[in-house]
Amino acid sequence: NKAAKEMKERVNQLVGESGNDVWVSTFHSMCARILRRDIEKLGYSRSFTIYDDDDQSSVLKELYKTLNIDEKNMNPREVRAKISDAKNRLLGPDEWFMESSRDFRSQQFHDLYSAYEKKLRHSNALDFDDLLVRTLELFADHPPVLESYREKFQYVHVDEYQDTNFAQYSLVKLITHKSRNLCVVGDDDQSIYG
Repeated sequence: NKAAKEMKERVNQLVGESGNDVWVSTFHSMCARILRRDIEKLGYSRSFTIYDDDDQSSVLKELYKTLNIDEKNMNPREVRAKISDAKNRLLGPDEWFMESSRDFRSQQFHDLYSAYEKKLRHSNALDFDDLLVRTLELFADHPPVLESYREKFQYVHVDEYQDTNFAQYSLVKLITHKSRNLCVVGDDDQSIYG
């Protein structure tokens, strides 16, 4: 966020008032902005809450009790990371389970993940990863919304491209599919993904 803010200031200094029309942001803040405008199409209210790590942990602790799962057998931090990984790979609970070993532990995680998703929806809340997942869902389910952003974003530049995950890549691919005007900057030496 700090780097995006600094870049936005530099753009405004270079091009003046027209810089206000340029979106300079992180993937997550861009998606939050899109969702604040159109999330009602997915059955959420525009006043949705974005859960941070503490909120997520609170929800999971409540679900551990409800589902009678012992935290010693399934570390909440590990579960949060696993949910995040699944969402970044665009896998819901059922899709994740189909890729798993389908053992008892996988079933417990599936049950937690499913209950977690229901709890968030019931609370009109998204976690950080949902910002991308729900934006992709919005674009898939409502092509006119996607088309409006394709028109708006004629040129897309992605910095630190080596750090993009599958959900972010999918978002960039969707938005630039029509214009094909994409510039990415990355550093192979900093890549943490295969």
